[in-house]
Amino acid sequence: MPTQAKIDKVAALKEQLAEANNIIITDYMGLDVAQMTKMRRDLREQGVTFFISKNTLMRLAAKEAGFDEMIGLLNGPTAIAVSNTDPNIPTKILFDAKREFDNVKKPEIRALFIDKQLYDGQAAERIAKLPSREILLSQLISAIEGPISEFVGTIDGIMRELVGTIDALARKKGED
Repeated sequence: MPTQAKIDKVAALKEQLAEANNIIITDYMGLDVAQMTKMRRDLREQGVTFFISKNTLMRLAAKEAGFDEMIGLLNGPTAIAVSNTDPNIPTKILFDAKREFDNVKKPEIRALFIDKQLYDGQAAERIAKLPSREILLSQLISAIEGPISEFVGTIDGIMRELVGTIDALARKKGED
């Protein structure tokens, strides 16, 4: 018979999973307390919740929240990062931590869920290398704005030439 504390914990985990846009499943074994504290602080500053929970409770919460693919990934020492930020923010922090803590090669990202879509650890690495959402949007705007600016410049040049030609014709008529 499950205790009320465990039932409440599963309900809280289920709520966290259901509300999150991004969920990252990591292996944290080998990190010392100072490394774990620094990584948690870096994640928290970006609005990411990073926690360790019993795999059995996490499996129950994942099943209730509709993350059936997650159940098989919850083996061994597991930590979960949950956020509603851009997916590359928490993955970038975790990969930066992995580079910084190169003596242990942890945290290791097992999987990443973006809007309930499962991606493996290799995809998470590619996502971590993407620029932020703001940079991508500014690049998109630049790509759209460039041809439009060139078109406006071309039309402006044509209009200046036309006005110049009409002005020259008017002066020539005035001289005649």
